[in-house]
Amino acid sequence: MGLLSLGTPLHWNEAKQYADHVRSHGIDQFLSVYRKQRSRKKQCLLWGDEVEYVVVKLDKENRRTKLSLRAFDILAQLQKPEQEYNDGNTEQPPDALWRPEYGRFMIEGTPGAPYGSTFRDLMNVEPSMKRRRQLAHEAMLPDEIPVTLVNYPRLGCPHELDIDIEPHGKAVQSMFVPDEVTNPHARFPTLAANIRRRRGAKVEINMPIFHDKNTPRPFIDPTIPFDREVFDHDREAKNGAAKPDHIYMDAMAFGMGCCCLQITFQACNIDEARHLYDHLAPVAPIMLALTAATPIFRGYLADTDARWNVIAASVDDRTPEERGIKPLKNDRFVINKSRYDSIDTYISNDSMYKDRYNDLDLVYDKDIYEKLRNNNVDDLLARHMAHLFIRDPLVIFKELLDQDDENSVDHFENIQSTNWQTVRFKPPPPNSDIGWRVEFRSMEIQITDFENAAFSVFIVLLTRTILSFGLNLYIPITKVDENMATAHKRDSVLNDKFYFRKNVFTNDGNKNATNGNGHTAAEEDEYELMTMNEIINGKDHGFPGFVPLIHSYLNSTNIDIETRCQLTRYLSLISKRASGELMTGASYLRKLVTSHPQYKQDSVVSPEITYDLIDTVDRIARGELKAPELLGEFNA
Repeated sequence: MGLLSLGTPLHWNEAKQYADHVRSHGIDQFLSVYRKQRSRKKQCLLWGDEVEYVVVKLDKENRRTKLSLRAFDILAQLQKPEQEYNDGNTEQPPDALWRPEYGRFMIEGTPGAPYGSTFRDLMNVEPSMKRRRQLAHEAMLPDEIPVTLVNYPRLGCPHELDIDIEPHGKAVQSMFVPDEVTNPHARFPTLAANIRRRRGAKVEINMPIFHDKNTPRPFIDPTIPFDREVFDHDREAKNGAAKPDHIYMDAMAFGMGCCCLQITFQACNIDEARHLYDHLAPVAPIMLALTAATPIFRGYLADTDARWNVIAASVDDRTPEERGIKPLKNDRFVINKSRYDSIDTYISNDSMYKDRYNDLDLVYDKDIYEKLRNNNVDDLLARHMAHLFIRDPLVIFKELLDQDDENSVDHFENIQSTNWQTVRFKPPPPNSDIGWRVEFRSMEIQITDFENAAFSVFIVLLTRTILSFGLNLYIPITKVDENMATAHKRDSVLNDKFYFRKNVFTNDGNKNATNGNGHTAAEEDEYELMTMNEIINGKDHGFPGFVPLIHSYLNSTNIDIETRCQLTRYLSLISKRASGELMTGASYLRKLVTSHPQYKQDSVVSPEITYDLIDTVDRIARGELKAPELLGEFNA
């Protein structure tokens, strides 16, 4: 998460009056950057990762865990080396950069400086992640630990915070979590409150319960305080927001309180950034499934493995009209997705792209589209931006209403940064030497630094392979959406198939052209359902697989033996996860619960089970405990 603006945030009733102002000036700010930077070229790859941690108190004497709300005390300690370096008090650059996240129980660490383009740079990723974990631990109290779990398993259950606070907050109005779990910066409670105000109701999150032997059918959550009516919104659960056979959650913290692993690449120019954006989009649901690590919500086992839909629902500010529940009267569009979802349109103009891949009926602001086209922005990029800008700005600071559009992008980022999609196309900031970037956002955080390094390096190598071999990964956007749904299924890596392109070596989209075998290009262009093992490891007489393609790329380069061996270890982990030889994080965590001696086969993840789960994953991450089902021979 970047630096946060200071100022007076406007209540939604006032903020909505300035929505058009922010949109109009946001587009002007984009156009200013586009005019100045569209011809910028960078000579080499720069990239970085973002690792997010949950801060947990571990009471070993009583065998209990609590979620620590001390993130800002911890960050104050962690940020000292960066502050001293920036103030010129030391010549030693920081080992890591630390930033707050949505939850007051979360911290985010990134490398002290971007990684470069060499293979040796890839060797620095795991040591950097280990160093960050060490630094985080050193900045905490003796009973606190940094855990790389996607979410705290019992967030929203009573007495799970280090300070016992009743959930009566005015901003979020949750039945389960107090406002105090939220980052105290004015942006975050305002964001949560304005989503609720704009939507006209609290957010509604329902994840299917995992039905075990003793789980009631139907499952009606006995922990929901159906009769509590501190706020008018408390009636929503009783009136149908809480669905039978589902785990019900009602606050942004359940989604934005999830941790992930994100990778940002600096491309050599705008065209390469757009190319990578498009070809990584079909990869996003594949990597969501392969990194799936979220089988527990609010103290229950879910019948899903991934976080994405929870976050999507947690920030879904669409009104009933925009959701299609009521006819359009006061709103402009029916919008088919939350602002946190998979992408809706490809944006590259390269020869591999064909109009048929953008098969969604894209909703976009026609006036903004025309403004962009009149300023020499091409059709695909204009549609993409005009689509992002159908959203309202949710947090507007009074002091930042009037800006210099030639030197600021605050209004643009107000919209851009609250479209949380699986892949993000990022223009350069004004007055900086940063280039055009692409952010890959779908992966779930893993238990160990080895796993997080392996997946980070895998994505970097995949981008190099895509560019080096000119791979074509296009499939229709609607199939990417179907893959996102499949990726959430329990054990989808083993049991389900994903749409993927059959021939990645063709860029001929002429429907009438034929190859030497007599097949039309349209036939070669087809996609099919593949298993995860086939996508990652290849299939006989078909798609070669990502791991073999990356090995072929490495074989074409000048790489030293030590680096090659380490990269092979990373690729082997990915390969074995895809084949089922090693468990995903979700499967492993689910097994820890279901094999626990105190588990009653009722889907309940008790405080006792949670303690052992947290203690186990912490010991695995620190290398004190082996987890052969998860890591095989690859120790932490």
